[in-house]
Amino acid sequence: MTAEVPDAGSSRTEFSTTDVDVIIDHLQNAYRTGMRISGPREKRTFANARLDGGMLMFDQWRLPLDLHVQQDPLNSLVVVKLNAGRIERACAGADERFLPGDVFVDAEPTLPATLRLLEVDGQTMMLDLAVLAQVAATSPSRAPGPIRFTGYRPVSPAAAEHWQYTVDYLGEVLANAEAVVHPLIRGNAARLMAATVLTTFPNTAVTDPTAQDRHDATTATVRRAIAFIEQHAHTEISLADIAAAAHVSIRTVQLAFHRHLDTTPMAYLRAVRLDRAHHDLQAGDPSHGATVTAIAHRWGFHNQSRFAARYRHTYGRNPRHTLRT
Repeated sequence: MTAEVPDAGSSRTEFSTTDVDVIIDHLQNAYRTGMRISGPREKRTFANARLDGGMLMFDQWRLPLDLHVQQDPLNSLVVVKLNAGRIERACAGADERFLPGDVFVDAEPTLPATLRLLEVDGQTMMLDLAVLAQVAATSPSRAPGPIRFTGYRPVSPAAAEHWQYTVDYLGEVLANAEAVVHPLIRGNAARLMAATVLTTFPNTAVTDPTAQDRHDATTATVRRAIAFIEQHAHTEISLADIAAAAHVSIRTVQLAFHRHLDTTPMAYLRAVRLDRAHHDLQAGDPSHGATVTAIAHRWGFHNQSRFAARYRHTYGRNPRHTLRT
């Protein structure tokens, strides 16, 4: 039996089969890599549910088999949350065993790996490496060097908890059929996931501000960054784009906003977008099809309850009341 069922109007698809050859093909297609898989040919029900956000994907897996996998470089970052079963992995000369409850980077993205999957039930996150590099960039004037993970497990239990919270939150984003079609929301989701990766797992990209960063964190830097944000708030811009427009590093622009405005560049961007949404609500006409949901999505707010709470905190009224006035 094989079944693949997309949810109408959603980014979610579901797949199940008892055919081992189909399982192998599905795994190869899902991770866009060569896999040489061996193991018992018994008929057991394999199931996969995917939320597809383009540069960011979440998968739920049930693989009740004992499989040996020779995995080519993925060239995407894959992080696994193991709910049941066991995974044994060899990559870059290191052997590790992962058990239920573990969160870990599947493998160094640019290196091959050998895995044994034993009665696995779990969740994976797959992220485009270009997004990771963009978020990790330390200087807008040059392409960042390769990001290397110096460990495959979270830096702390608290980091692992924050990882799961972010995955759950962004799972809601990708499952929202109305929200996920908006480029602003999809791009923001991928960048938030990339930032969470870099703070969850030890790597070579996260560094403290340098002396040059501190020297350049001036009011002039803030003014250049704000001018760029005001002009491009309707587009899919990242922290790296803001830093490049201000002609400084990412660390510098973060430090400058903290020093002079007591906020972050991305928080400032969200405030600008909220203000634009406010003006659209004031100008909108419900009799001509204007809705709070559509306006919120236009400005990158996918969660209606969070948007309404933020709007009430800022403007002292519900967004639907502004639209109807």
